[in-house]
Amino acid sequence: MTPPFSFRRAASSPESSPESSPERAAELPAELPAEFPVEFSPERAASPEPPRGELSRRELSRGELFRGELTRGEQTPGESLAGADPSSVPAFRASNAWSRLNRSASLQLLIALLVALGLSVSGSRPLLLAAGLVLLALSLAQLLPPLWRLLSDRLHDAPTARLLAAVALLVAAITIPLALGWLDPLAQAFRNGNWEAIGAIGEGVVGAFGSILVACVALMIAWRQVMVDQRLTTQQNRITQAQTIDSFIQGISELISDEEGMLEDWPLERMLAEGRLAAVFGSIDREGKARVLRFLSHARLLTPLKRDQRLGRAILDGEGNYEEDRVAGVPVIRLQQLLQGVDLSGCDLRGVEFNGADLRGADLSFSDLTGANLAGTNLAGANLERARLEGCRFFYGRPQTASPRQPAQPRELTTGAGSGAVVENCNLAGVRFLDHHTHHYLASWSGPRSRATLPGGPKGIPSQLAGSHASMGS
Repeated sequence: MTPPFSFRRAASSPESSPESSPERAAELPAELPAEFPVEFSPERAASPEPPRGELSRRELSRGELFRGELTRGEQTPGESLAGADPSSVPAFRASNAWSRLNRSASLQLLIALLVALGLSVSGSRPLLLAAGLVLLALSLAQLLPPLWRLLSDRLHDAPTARLLAAVALLVAAITIPLALGWLDPLAQAFRNGNWEAIGAIGEGVVGAFGSILVACVALMIAWRQVMVDQRLTTQQNRITQAQTIDSFIQGISELISDEEGMLEDWPLERMLAEGRLAAVFGSIDREGKARVLRFLSHARLLTPLKRDQRLGRAILDGEGNYEEDRVAGVPVIRLQQLLQGVDLSGCDLRGVEFNGADLRGADLSFSDLTGANLAGTNLAGANLERARLEGCRFFYGRPQTASPRQPAQPRELTTGAGSGAVVENCNLAGVRFLDHHTHHYLASWSGPRSRATLPGGPKGIPSQLAGSHASMGS
């Protein structure tokens, strides 16, 4: 609780303050004294209504003096302090020698040490024992609480678990032979006092065990050094990869934009952009590939754009964006066979526009494909095990009329004919967040092997793949 404080009317000259005149002072409210206590707290000031039983005032005389809560003007500062919570009042702290001794642990330990040293010289054993016990109690009172906090914090750490496992292994290596009687000859030699046998055992067994321990310690130090070097190499590779990706993004941005900030992707520029993308994909890992794909998708460089049919330039849609054309549009960059057999397992591919890419044999297991567009892609033989497919698009139109994309078949976005993804022999084991429309399409066009891995099974949905192959063969 914040202690109350007081506001006073500031004294001012008659020229600067008309309220200082007797006539103006008579017009002031009578219930406002020259000094009034104010109890203020941030919680009470933020509340829209004052607490019950208190008088709230927004303006005093001329102008706004304080935006807070005021207690009644008749209340005195003594009354305000009398109504305060007793538990919020700090305790009285004495300054004599005894109170300082009670508060200072260092002073207590110093006095106990001096007393113990003095009694050790005097030779009084009972007093020396009492002083030693007091010294032990004071030491444990200072050392045990922080030691216990340290142990409780480190108890769930992996290094602590490994250390305890090593100690437990050592104890097990001693207790198991002891329980099986393997150490009985050694114990019998100690009981009989056969020091020659004990010395031979010490030189042979204990010496060999010590040599093994020294070798194990050296091996642990070498392994630790190898792990540190590997971690440093990994961090350096990540920094180099991040610089490569930043350079690629900067180069693509300068390549396809003109001086006015408009999209300018002539055929040569599109070919150079695709070549630069292929070169970058060969020098980065799967996480880097996922970052590049997210950049290209969110920059709409993989989205098919409508062209003006004259110079092939992209057309604006009147809302600050470029107009899409899913049927005859041309993207800035085509992925084509760049992702064939690529490993993107466990990557973040949310919202990626694959735009009919060839993903045959690609590993997309455990990846996040939320909101991704896989319509028109070739997923034959791809691995989608445990992938997140929430909001992922595999086709356009209705699942009953949609069909996989064929090279010679035009795409129909209303019915979905020729707009879907090729999902034959695709591993769908454990896919997550699969809606019923996508489930119907996958059960219809994925083939017998993929239908067996589909969560929930085909559910009586007939396979359209056999009929499609028959019509293509005829």
